[in-house]
Amino acid sequence: MPEFEGIVPAVVTPLDGEGGLKAGSLERLLGRLYRAGSEGVYVCGQTGEGLQLPLEVREQAVEVAVSQTPAGRTVIAHVGAGSTADAVRLAKHAGRAGAQAVSSLPPGSAYSFEEVRGYYERLAEEAGLPVLVYYFPEFSASIRTVEQVLELCAIPGVIGLKFTDFDLYRMSILSREGYTIYNGRDEVLAAGLLMGAHGGIGSFYNLIPELFVELYGHARAGRWREVRVEQDRINDLIRAVLRFPLLAAIKSLLGWSGIDCGAPVPPRRVLTPEEEGALREAVRGAGFEPDRFLA
Repeated sequence: MPEFEGIVPAVVTPLDGEGGLKAGSLERLLGRLYRAGSEGVYVCGQTGEGLQLPLEVREQAVEVAVSQTPAGRTVIAHVGAGSTADAVRLAKHAGRAGAQAVSSLPPGSAYSFEEVRGYYERLAEEAGLPVLVYYFPEFSASIRTVEQVLELCAIPGVIGLKFTDFDLYRMSILSREGYTIYNGRDEVLAAGLLMGAHGGIGSFYNLIPELFVELYGHARAGRWREVRVEQDRINDLIRAVLRFPLLAAIKSLLGWSGIDCGAPVPPRRVLTPEEEGALREAVRGAGFEPDRFLA
């Protein structure tokens, strides 16, 4: 089994005007992320707009990611979907394509925990790959307790989880049980690593992968003062960008830096010209150049 750790960008999915994959742009972005030292990529998650994309586009994105991933790095395919059948289809395709693992958001708050557990049991049974469950209480309140998370992690085939929450005490309890944990809140990667996470999966990794890689390296070496400095610099950018619609802002910044990622999937909107100007100024005010993230 590959090692699951390190910095894993939740990669943006570049799209053309008809909603098709801009494969060339995705290849360029992946090359950039791997040159920066990323240990892998997380494909078609929420940052990658997976839940809004046709299954065929998601499958193509996974194929491109696998083809552009160096040996020894990890492709994790997010396969969460509107139905269990679609999630299973995506998981089986990911295995055939050569991904190393799959992950999935839970079905959502409209489902009971028993139904969520049944979903992950079916996915783990049929995926043929290691499975990472996804703890994200803002998305789904169906998973409420540490005991429920541990119950999901005990499903055969599940190796751990993506933990997207600020309750790092809860993370620390889970980490002591021996499961793989990826921190999912970019703002607290430093604290997440201190509390037991093995790596991170996040949106802002698309823009400043070097800073996240440096932070991770400092944490592995126990240089916690340096970790704090890197996290503060990362958070300067996060605070600036979060004033705007997140995916539109990230795609705009990537486009200005030379990789055209297209527009977000409707009903998400693009930035207005006024917002674009304000984003440029906000990013400069945070100490970054808005057209040099991929230089």
